[in-house]
Amino acid sequence: MKTLKTKVAAILAGALLSANSLAADKVTLLLDWFINPDHGPLIVAQQKGYFAEQDLEVEMQEPADPSMPPKLVAAGKADMAVSYQPQLHVQVDEGLPLTRVGTLVATPLNSLIVLESSEIKSIRDLKGKKVGYSVGGFEDALLKAMLKQQGLALEDIEMVNVNWSLSPSLITGKVDAVIGAYRNFELNQMEIEGHPGRAFFVEEQGVPAYDELVLVVNNKDREDPKYGRFMRALEKATQYVVNHPDEAWASFKSYKQDLDSELNKRAWADTLTRFALRPAALDEGRYRRVGAFMQAQGLTKSNPAVATYAVEPK
Repeated sequence: MKTLKTKVAAILAGALLSANSLAADKVTLLLDWFINPDHGPLIVAQQKGYFAEQDLEVEMQEPADPSMPPKLVAAGKADMAVSYQPQLHVQVDEGLPLTRVGTLVATPLNSLIVLESSEIKSIRDLKGKKVGYSVGGFEDALLKAMLKQQGLALEDIEMVNVNWSLSPSLITGKVDAVIGAYRNFELNQMEIEGHPGRAFFVEEQGVPAYDELVLVVNNKDREDPKYGRFMRALEKATQYVVNHPDEAWASFKSYKQDLDSELNKRAWADTLTRFALRPAALDEGRYRRVGAFMQAQGLTKSNPAVATYAVEPK
């Protein structure tokens, strides 16, 4: 009888140990903004169970303050954040312990937009015009580089802080152009409102190409294997989005009630080709070039080795 009890206890202990070993790793992910099509593969990975397949329990949170997610990760208050490559260069330069472990959107979304009916047909035509912006610093640097390629300088235009009212300021004539507008959102929003726009893409106008949305973790966690599993789930979701865009859209919009809108539907179609097909893959040359650009523009003091702030998780 004692032997039987011992065997039963051993079996129960083994089962408990096995259950504990199979417990999903939790990942608290802070988004950069309210949920939108830019986050498509993340939402699909959640909806289709791809995170669960990798033994991950992912909790996604929308920020009250979009500037805070990377700072909270740096402070150890969250596991991962959606951020921006240019912002990462600045924050690393400021000493924040952040590491890029993946890419969500692999091309710039930022652009300079004018009304389609505008007389501005090239960047050179901005001379003497008003250009609206939301956030100083990086947007100034973008515009400076774009103007320089055409023999102009920031002094040749008038910059106007329109806060977050980019397309309304353009539509009402408060400004002649806006910098910092997302090509997959503002253009569609203006089209819906009956005021079509024209975009000048920053990467075609003297600015090095960069990853728009990246995933960052605290330096102390950069080797944690759960982030490699996270990226494998994200890659599977991205493949599903690209291969089955309509089904993926249906999955995305069912995540929350307010996602099913005409703007989101149009933005979804325009964002499909922007997602990183290999989210974990790291283009070190791109990061060096963007780091050099940030330093040349005075946005950072140095251009450190890429390996100190970006890795390709296994």
